[in-house]
Amino acid sequence: MTGETIAAIATPPGMGGVGIVRVSGSLARAIAVGILGRVPEPRQAAFGGFREADGGFIDEGLALYFQAPRSFTGEDVLELQGHGGPIVMDLLLRRCLELGARLARPGEFSERAFLNGKLDLIQAEAVADLIESSTALAVRLAGRSLQGVFSHRINALVECLIQVRLHVEATLDFPDEDIDLADEPSVAADLSAILEAVDRLLADAHQGQIIREGLAVVIAGAPNVGKSSLLNALCGSEAAIVTDIPGTTRDLLKFDIQVDGLPIRIVDTAGLRHTHDPIEQEGVRRAQAALNEADLVLWVQAVDHQPDESIRATFPAGCPVTRVRNKIDLLGESARLIERDRETEIALSVATGEGLDLLKTHLKSHAGLSTHPEGAFIARRRHLDALERARQALRAATATLDQRLGAELVAEELHLAQRALGEITGQFTSDDLLGRIFSSFCIGK
Repeated sequence: MTGETIAAIATPPGMGGVGIVRVSGSLARAIAVGILGRVPEPRQAAFGGFREADGGFIDEGLALYFQAPRSFTGEDVLELQGHGGPIVMDLLLRRCLELGARLARPGEFSERAFLNGKLDLIQAEAVADLIESSTALAVRLAGRSLQGVFSHRINALVECLIQVRLHVEATLDFPDEDIDLADEPSVAADLSAILEAVDRLLADAHQGQIIREGLAVVIAGAPNVGKSSLLNALCGSEAAIVTDIPGTTRDLLKFDIQVDGLPIRIVDTAGLRHTHDPIEQEGVRRAQAALNEADLVLWVQAVDHQPDESIRATFPAGCPVTRVRNKIDLLGESARLIERDRETEIALSVATGEGLDLLKTHLKSHAGLSTHPEGAFIARRRHLDALERARQALRAATATLDQRLGAELVAEELHLAQRALGEITGQFTSDDLLGRIFSSFCIGK
C-alpha cells in the first residue's frame, strides 16, 4: 500500500441526481469522522449529513466504508454519495483535501488496485475499456476481460512455458549427462502446442482490439462511381452531398457507425484521378493519407464505366481491398459476393439497396465476427505487440532446437517469450508503461 490518501469526484462533470466522492488510503476513517462524525460499519450504507470543519452543512446522503483489504483498491475506501451538483461535489472534495487527502491522478484508484494485487494489468485496463465502450458487444467483451478470461489464458501459457523452461534449463544444470534437446520429443511437442495456443490467442486478441477501437474502412475509387452514396447508405442518413458532378467530395468525410455491434470508422474520400484543380489535388492527397491508415479499402467501381485498374496501384501494399461493383440495377444484374485470387468482389446497388446486406456481412467477417465474438475478450494494441513478440521468440526457440544450436539459446528465447507474456498481465512491466496506461483513465477511476 502507498502512504498517501487520495480523493476525487468519481461521477462525470455536470448536473446529476447523484454525485460521488471517492477516498482511498489510511486516512479514510479519519476523513469519515471529520465529515460524518463517525465511521460507517464496513460495507453498509449509512445516511447522514456531510459537514464543514465548523459544523456547517454541505449536503446529506449516503456513506459507504470498505475496510482494507476488502475494497476495490485494497486500501481503506470511503465513498460519499450526495446530490450531484458541481458546487456540492467541489465542496465535498475540498473538505476531503482539508482532512489530509490529496487529489487523485487520472486512473490512480485502478493503479492502486493493480499495485495491491486486486487486479492484474489486463483487468485494470478492462475497467477503462468498460467505461469507454461504444457498443453492447464491446461492453460484454470488456466484462470478460475484467472477469479474468484473457488473464487466465495468458497465465496458462506462462505456466506451460515455465514447465518447458524447467526441462531445458535442467540440461544446462547437468552438462555431464550430455542430453541433446533435439532428441527430446516432448520439448518439441510442447513448444509446438504453446505456439499454436499463442496463434489462437493472437487471433482472438486482434478481434477484441478491432471491437474496442473499431474497423477503419476507407471508401475509395474514381469520381462519380457512388462512393458518397455508399457512405450515406451505410450511415443510414444523408451524411455526404451527392451530385452527378464529378469531384463533389474534396475533403475527407469521417463517420462512426455500427454494424451488428461492430464499430466502424468509415471515411469517404475524394475521387482518385489526375486533376489540375489545386483544391481537388489536396483532396486526393488527403485520400492517399487516409488509405495508409485503413484496415480495409472498399474500392468502388460503377458497372456502367470501365474500371481504372491503375487506381489499384495507389493503394498501400498489404492492405486488404474489396471491390464494390455499384449500380448493378442499370444492367439488371443480381447482387452477389465472389471470392477470387484472395480478393473479394461484391456486386450491389446503392440506389435500390440490393446487396448492402452482403457488404455488411463481409465487413463483419473481415473483423472476425463471423465466428463467435462472445467467446472473445477486449484487447489493446500493446497486447497484440506483446503476443507477437512472444510468438517470434517461440518460433526462434523452435528453429534453434531444430538446428541443434544449443540449450542456452533455446532457454534465452523461452525467457523472452515468457517476459513478453508477463508484460500483458503486468508481471513484468516498467513504471513508464504503467504511467502511460493509467494516465489515459478518467479521474476518479
